[in-house]
Amino acid sequence: MTEPAPWKNRAAILAVGLTVNKIMDWPFNYILYPGVIYLFGIWWGGLIMTFLSFIYCLLTIWFYDWSKKDWLGIEAIKGLKNYEGGHSAGRMTSWFLRRSEPVAFLFLTFWYDPFITMAYMRRGAYNGMGTRDWRIFLASLLLGNFYWILASWLGVNLLEYLCCEAFRQGSIPLRYRYRHSDIW
Repeated sequence: MTEPAPWKNRAAILAVGLTVNKIMDWPFNYILYPGVIYLFGIWWGGLIMTFLSFIYCLLTIWFYDWSKKDWLGIEAIKGLKNYEGGHSAGRMTSWFLRRSEPVAFLFLTFWYDPFITMAYMRRGAYNGMGTRDWRIFLASLLLGNFYWILASWLGVNLLEYLCCEAFRQGSIPLRYRYRHSDIW
């Protein structure tokens, strides 16, 4: 029996890795994160989710280094630095990554997560985390979680407000609720 072509093996690894990553990330970011912020508030919920994010990303880093497989295409992202193809997402990523390390750090922190940020910015691949890598990881973790805490808190409060307004009997729209003399 013949071996599959190397690109087919690579495509299969990427397909499985990206699918599993999305299956794990989506509920974490869009169900668990807002739920914890709603239940525990912005401060305690934020601390809980920052801790959970730390554990989740650290386990992912350890698995990535242990497997020695580029199952998320991080090495491919490194290759996007010089991308000149026709896809706008690839060109945008390339533009951000070429600017400088701080710009790449901010882009990866807000667009992806601390694990991908650290893995992209570290020197080498599958070689553990040095002092520089830990600094990048922790800075990305704190900055990215600050963003997610605010986004989740705003989203939860907006949803709560809209639900309350939608289900209130005979509600008056907010802009008509207060008279000018009541505010001043």
